[in-house]
Amino acid sequence: MPVITLPDNSRRSFDAPVTVAQVAADIGPGLAKATLAGRIDDRLVDASHLIEDDVRLAIITDRDPEGLDMIRHSTAHLMAQAVKTLYPGAQVTIGPVIEDGFYYDFAYERPFHPEDLEKIEAKMKELAKADLKVARRVMPRDEAVAFFREQGEEYKARIIADIPTNEDISLYSQGEFTDLCRGPHVPSTGKLKAFKLTKVAGAYWRGDSKNEMLQRIYGTAWPNKQQLEEYLHRLAEAERRDHRRIGQELNLFSIQEDAGGGLVFWHPNGARIRRAIEQFWSEMHERAGYEFLYTPHIANLELWKTSGHADFYAESMYEPMQDEHQAFQLKPMNCPFHVLVYKDRLRSYRDLPLRWAEMGTVYRREMSGALHGLMRVRGFTQDDAHIFCREDQIEAEILRILDLTLAVLQAFGFENFDINLSTRPDKAVGSDHIWEHATAALRAALEKKGLAYEVDEGGGAFYGPKIDIKIRDAIGRQWQCSTVQLDFNLPERFDMEYVADDNTRKRPIMIHRALLGSVERFFGVLIEHYAGHFPLWLAPVQVQVLTITDRQNDYARQVADLLREQGFRAEADLRNEKIGFKIREHTLQRVPYLLVLGDREKDTGTVAVRTRDGRDLGSMEIDSLIQRLSLETASRGHSILED
Repeated sequence: MPVITLPDNSRRSFDAPVTVAQVAADIGPGLAKATLAGRIDDRLVDASHLIEDDVRLAIITDRDPEGLDMIRHSTAHLMAQAVKTLYPGAQVTIGPVIEDGFYYDFAYERPFHPEDLEKIEAKMKELAKADLKVARRVMPRDEAVAFFREQGEEYKARIIADIPTNEDISLYSQGEFTDLCRGPHVPSTGKLKAFKLTKVAGAYWRGDSKNEMLQRIYGTAWPNKQQLEEYLHRLAEAERRDHRRIGQELNLFSIQEDAGGGLVFWHPNGARIRRAIEQFWSEMHERAGYEFLYTPHIANLELWKTSGHADFYAESMYEPMQDEHQAFQLKPMNCPFHVLVYKDRLRSYRDLPLRWAEMGTVYRREMSGALHGLMRVRGFTQDDAHIFCREDQIEAEILRILDLTLAVLQAFGFENFDINLSTRPDKAVGSDHIWEHATAALRAALEKKGLAYEVDEGGGAFYGPKIDIKIRDAIGRQWQCSTVQLDFNLPERFDMEYVADDNTRKRPIMIHRALLGSVERFFGVLIEHYAGHFPLWLAPVQVQVLTITDRQNDYARQVADLLREQGFRAEADLRNEKIGFKIREHTLQRVPYLLVLGDREKDTGTVAVRTRDGRDLGSMEIDSLIQRLSLETASRGHSILED
């Protein structure tokens, strides 16, 4: 006679063992219809799971995050069933849930084409409408291997063969299709009401480039059609904002395959924006009490052995180059270089904290298939900084970093943040005392700033706890940019010391800190956040001067020269084209201000001002325009930091 305790602590008693679905039906018909699964003492189970003992039970519906994941994973199985129905020769491999959807990898004799995806999606809808019951069964491992080999599913057999022999294997069946899965799954295919296949791509078996290439079909699934439509709208908006397309339209950057993939070439327009970013970054750091460093791009391999990168980061590093019987390594990070500057002389406790920043270009080995515009590259510039401080200075330094981080991100137009505090993992260096003190300092700084955060237990690096700040862009996507990491490892590895006030030698605390992360990636995020409509202070061309006839050419040159003398990025379009054509062209180039000059403007010494969104601001004197531009440029939203 199981007694079921529900989330509100109410209890229900039953005369015999019951399934999760029966408990839901006992509560009410509406819940029974919505039930996807259950959570028993933090363990997810199918709706058909039989409860024989007293337990705490939560009913899972599509309103729960677990329910949404279940819908997506079950839809991946539905897709696999559709593929096997239409293309019996295809072999299924793995099909996990990912952010906003799912994928499944298949081995098939020919590539899948867009028309194949249409057929597969149509078959999925047919199978969902059939409302096939989803049933779980358990099978001994060796029996499961034989079962899938008989089905011609060699990949599934290989997956199961890697599982210990004493473990049972759970299988899920719907109609004539059976798949390997831990589950749980939705009770029937009729629960899958809103899905869409999005694309097909190549993928190596088990992610290893030495293995055979498979085909990966991606899809998305949601609890209802409205949420699916909203997601597809966001997807279309993301496509419209794609930084690669806009980068080409505005002539901002390119990836030159002749030089090798993943290496960014900044064109003049993009370089103008980069200079504005870096100048602002430098000004903010100077105000915040940082000094700047410049360090080499390569170093002796022994340095990377001392830092541990040669052991723990080798897969992301390029092969060393040999010179005069010494091995040199392209730098994947800047931190060891800053450590060497610290060790160049003996430091006193009075010297600390030391705040050093660098726009340092680093190089990471990336597989060609993983490269993606500016978002995933092989050479990029980190807005890197390291603070060396005493243990008693940690909290104050973290507060300063948070002040600077929020000021910089807000200046670029980001107001919504998601923050994680990651604590000590099972394997870590450093004493319990320093971990506890450092984590408490991070927590205290976040709370003093009034910042909401989530704790990621055990999610810290092995060398120290950290704070990660993710920004949300104009269409709600998350981007990891800023991070603050405490490090007890490198000071130990490099035998870093300072002379304490009692004349003993102590280790400094090292804080790794990036605000933008990668300048290239941050630039890509900015492009997509603004869809290329950069605010005035970042726009590559801030003002375009347009003439109606060649009679205004000299005056246009004077206006453009005057604006440039005032520090604005201004150009004059003197081509013999109709004014409507010029306005359309520069509007498409997202130029914030267009100045139209005719004979009247030339005679009165004024300009007719239009904005890129089509507003006509009328006639304006040059001094008034300069005042407007100056105020708009200055009001980019950042706080002035005081030492």
